[in-house]
Amino acid sequence: MAIERIEVNRRLSEAVIHGDTVYLCGQVADDLKSDVKQQTREVLANIDKMLARAGTGKEKLLTATVYLKSIDDYRAMNEIWDAWTAPGAAPARTCLGGVALFSPDALVEITVSAAK
Repeated sequence: MAIERIEVNRRLSEAVIHGDTVYLCGQVADDLKSDVKQQTREVLANIDKMLARAGTGKEKLLTATVYLKSIDDYRAMNEIWDAWTAPGAAPARTCLGGVALFSPDALVEITVSAAK
């Protein structure tokens, strides 16, 4: 079975498609100076774009892992997440808090997998 990679560099692929499953790398906000709600909006918008490039969408999410710099941001992140998730199509999700992310200004990172 073929493996397709999207936006590949030496370190990672933004997305990998294997069979009917799409795997995204961790998505982060573009504006790391914003609050957790805005960063979450940007992360989810990036997820939407990458899923579309891979031929799928959030209604076909299988799993999600949410990494928060501070678990104190759980409610604020969930407010944006809940508004974004397709009704009746919430993925199996894990949320971790107190995570050291790639930048001290990054408040949230989310990685997902989806069916095609």
